[in-house]
This record gives sequence, structure tokens and C-alpha cells, in this order.
Amino acid sequence: MGVHVLLADRYQLEELLGSGAMGEVWRAADRVLGRPVAIKLLKAADTTDIERFRMEAQTTARLNHPHVVGVYDFGSDHGRLHLVMELVDGWTLARERSQRGSLAAREAAVIAAQVAQGLSAAHRQGVIHRDIKPANIMLTADRTVKITDFGIARFTDDSAGTATATGKILGTADYLAPERALGRSAQPASDVYSLGCVLYELLTGRPPFSGTTSLAVVQQHVDTAPPPPHRLSAAVPRPLSDYVLCLLAKDPAQRPSAEEAAEWLGAQEWEADPDESAEPTEPLDPAAPDRALSPSAGTSPPPPQAGAPATHTRPHNRRRQASKALLGGAAVALFAAATALGAALNSDGDSPASTTSPRSAPTGTPSPHPTAVSSSPAGETAPAVPVPPSAVPSIRPMPPKNHKDGQRGGKDKHGKDKPKGRKGPAG
Repeated sequence: MGVHVLLADRYQLEELLGSGAMGEVWRAADRVLGRPVAIKLLKAADTTDIERFRMEAQTTARLNHPHVVGVYDFGSDHGRLHLVMELVDGWTLARERSQRGSLAAREAAVIAAQVAQGLSAAHRQGVIHRDIKPANIMLTADRTVKITDFGIARFTDDSAGTATATGKILGTADYLAPERALGRSAQPASDVYSLGCVLYELLTGRPPFSGTTSLAVVQQHVDTAPPPPHRLSAAVPRPLSDYVLCLLAKDPAQRPSAEEAAEWLGAQEWEADPDESAEPTEPLDPAAPDRALSPSAGTSPPPPQAGAPATHTRPHNRRRQASKALLGGAAVALFAAATALGAALNSDGDSPASTTSPRSAPTGTPSPHPTAVSSSPAGETAPAVPVPPSAVPSIRPMPPKNHKDGQRGGKDKHGKDKPKGRKGPAG
């Protein structure tokens, strides 16, 4: 395909916006309706790629929301599949964050609230995105958010899976929910966790977890509590920091829904003077970027202030530490054989589909290059990783252990009944 080619006797290709392993993204003109569109063209691919491409079209067409990139048409021309989408004159959140670092708390919350609104609409239609990350979030010149790239999405009522079979993992390591890292099916709460990772990064300038390999990052998602955002940046109000930790709860049942997150973040009742609500920033040692992320560091979410949402605390006892070790070991076992789970899984930058556009960035914002409506046609997803079902442990926090020397009665070490009213032998 080339410039001025007329696709399906309707769409005239004008500019190549980007290309990837699976295909190309073009700016085109709809000669019937007289409007600019973005067209994703699938290259010659196997059955799985074709099915995933078709699923993206069907999934996105099912949604009609101001914070989701719209799909206009889907078809084939001379044996080549194409997807016609809304052309967003903007840039990715990944590009904005890379040029600006962290964002102000209010600005970050407004962006996250819009993402949550789009996710809520998708979840109501039974659609789970499964790859929420800055590269799949678009910003327009008026700061409207558009979620794009539903290439690995699935329906909540599709128990058999479609282009991605049960027991395989697709996603991006920096934003992967713990339950998905353990090989469990995606659920709406998985998207909420990924949103929490994005908001954490917008507030602090870094993802919740970092490591030298994707495996190291994935393991931390499973068994490590991130440093509270307000401890990394004094500009983050404590209530907002606590809520981010709620979004990042290890147990999916403990996370708010996307609708609840949109309402809470949009209300902005958490706003306060950072000097009054935040603790002093903890300096991080550049030579040891993962110091605060190590389980041995003892990092855990602080107790919420009055009126702030509750966060999860992790019992510090030997049984809990043993559980964490088992979870971490299980994560290592699950991913050690996945040699393909490398830099591609941990990538969160702009896709090859990004390009410049006549519109410039708003005043006060560095001029990021506007991007096509979608990230890479390949979706920037990792190769599927088989997960042995028998190797998947529970991720629910274990209850605190009762101290044996504080119990009355029961059996002594010889199996005899201990007299009630006095403590059993210490040995």
C-alpha cells in the first residue's frame, strides 16, 4: 500500500503514521463522508493475528464513549484486512510523561478519572481492556483522554478465550495485575490495577515497581507493596496517595470498581495543602533504585487518615513472610521458562505508530509529537506465556497467626491434654 491508494473504493491513504510487526497505521480521507480517519492495515499474518485483529474491531465497535477511540468500519480489500478508526489529533500519555516527568496531582487525577470513565463504559459492556498503560492512552489538545488499542481485550462472558487462550499471559510488565501475573483470567479489577499503576507513575514520575528484568517487576506486583506516592513526592496529597494504594490492592476484591474510581477521582474532594497532608519526601538512592521495593525493606501502606479511603496493611509475622516467599518463588517459577518475556513485555513507550501532526501541544506543555489513534498495530504485547495451573498459589492475604504461647488448653508436645488455666510449655 502507498500514498493515494484508494482502499475499498472509499478511503484514500494520505500519510503513513507508523508500522509494526503486525501492520501499518495510516492517516486517510473518507471520500464518502468527507472526514479524516485513521486506518490500521493488517499485514499478512497467521490465523491468530487475524482473529485478534477481528476481535479488536468487534470489541471497540461495541463501545461508544467519549473516552474510547471510536471504530467506524472494518473490512477487507484485496485480501488485506483493515480497521477504520477515529483519528485523534493528539499524543500518547507515555510521550507526555516522558517529556514532563511527573504531573501535578490535580492534572493526574483528572486524566485518571477520564480513563476510569472509559473503562467503566467498557466493563458495563463486558469488555476488559487488559493492556492499560500510558502508550495506550491518548491526550488531545483540550486534554480529553481517549483509550485506544483493544487488540488483546476480551469479553467477560467469553470463558473460552478468543485470540488469547486460558493459561496464557498478555500485557505489559509495569502495569500487570498480580492475578494476571499468576496466570488467572483477566477481570475488570485487573484494568483498575493497571490504572492505579498509571496514576502512580503520573504522580511520582516512576512506575510502582522497577527492576532490571521484566521478571523482577512481575514478581514485585505479586508480593511487594509499593512505596506510598506521598513519600516519593511531597506534592501528592495524602488522601490521593492512599487511594492509589487502594487501586493497587493485591486482592482484586479489595479494589474499587472503575466507576467508583472515576467518581472519587473526579470529585477531587481529596485536595488539600500538600504541606499539611503529605509526609516528607523520602530521597531515593540512585545507585539502588529498588531499595524501597525490596520485601526486606518493610515498606507497607500507612494507615489512612480520618475520611481517607482504607488501604491494605500486610501483617508482619513469620507466617506472612513465609507466604510472601512462596508467592515470590511461584512467580519466579511461572516466568523463569518464559525467555520471550523480555524487554518487549516491559516496554511502555510510544509505539511505532506515533508521528507528528499539524496541531501543537497546549501552552505550558512540552510539544510532544501527536500520535495516531492506536499504539503499535502489534499492540506492544508480550508473547503468550503458558502457566501451569498447579503452580498458581492464592494471592489473598493470609490471616495473622495466633501466638501459641498465648493459647490455653490444647495438646502439649507429647500429645497430652494441657491443663487449662496456665500456659503450655514454651518448648
